[in-house]
Amino acid sequence: MWTRKCRLLTIEVIALVVIGIVMVASSSRVWAAYKFEDPFYYAWRQGLFAIIGFIAMNICSRISFSFLQKNTRKIFWVSVITLILVLIPGIGVLRNGSRSWFGIGSFLIQPSEFFKIAIILYVSDFLSKKYRIKHFWQDLFFPFLLIGIGFGLILLQPDFGSGIVMACAVVVILLAADAPISYFIRLAIVAIAALIALIVSAPYRMARIISFLDPWKDPLGSGFQIIQSLFAIAPGGILGVGFDQSMQKHFYLPEPQTDFIFAIFAEEFGFLGCVALVALYLALIYQGVKIAISQEEPFFCYTAIGITALFAIQVMINLGVVVGLFPVTGITLPFLSYGGSSLIVMMSSMGLLMSIANNKEKKK
Repeated sequence: MWTRKCRLLTIEVIALVVIGIVMVASSSRVWAAYKFEDPFYYAWRQGLFAIIGFIAMNICSRISFSFLQKNTRKIFWVSVITLILVLIPGIGVLRNGSRSWFGIGSFLIQPSEFFKIAIILYVSDFLSKKYRIKHFWQDLFFPFLLIGIGFGLILLQPDFGSGIVMACAVVVILLAADAPISYFIRLAIVAIAALIALIVSAPYRMARIISFLDPWKDPLGSGFQIIQSLFAIAPGGILGVGFDQSMQKHFYLPEPQTDFIFAIFAEEFGFLGCVALVALYLALIYQGVKIAISQEEPFFCYTAIGITALFAIQVMINLGVVVGLFPVTGITLPFLSYGGSSLIVMMSSMGLLMSIANNKEKKK
């Protein structure tokens, strides 16, 4: 039997998934009709992904965490192998300059999405066996090594945004494990230096930084997406222009059903619609935090924190990119953006949160 927290979480997930399918249908209608001669091409597929996601969420909500904890190492290394395999030409699918997918035809799976959950489980299991973090090299070297392995493989695809989200989620778990702040200050200095080197070494990343600082320097190139995103948000006003009335989806904003779907939402539903959507996201994050702090077993607590952090960081980065607060990263908006792997993995992770909440209730 599901607890009250599980029921609330389920309602919030269903609400966001339904909004996502509706917005994918609206934002992609023009592009899908032009490209596939079917205005609901993306909407039907997103609906199919949602059904698979609900099945996965239900299975994960009933999964035995004792079994999961025993197999975290296997799950992690299998996900690492998939990250290696996807880099091999002929196995991994090249799309938009990134070799990040497995698949046949237009049905693609992105292994980096599954890796995010795998590393959260593995690090949570590792830290749950430590009473307290006292020594940097003894207690934190291994988690940082795992971050380095995952980040390096994801960067080779290249998928800089997913690597950043994964690393940030693990750092939140380490902070929750009461690691001394001085460790993170030293690590932050090294990380910032490494990020600067990575940005400078890749021209397209440098172009994104420049377009973030001043998108009008290259309005038809690197700054095009963010300019068109702001042009979508501006006319929305308080109440929006109305459902399916967006102008920017008429070939102005590229592939509006993916990373920049929030811009179309803001245009059609306005400021009040955006406030309601953000409130729904915050409610789900709040439920995740409540589930995490109610746990007595460290593995459950760290896993719940990691999943909630992963979700919250993706929401924050995506919304920040759309409104021009962050450089373009390619991070999807959970439950709203079109994409099978992202939707299914995020719904599965919500199922794991429900399993954690149910475990607490069973013990009572």
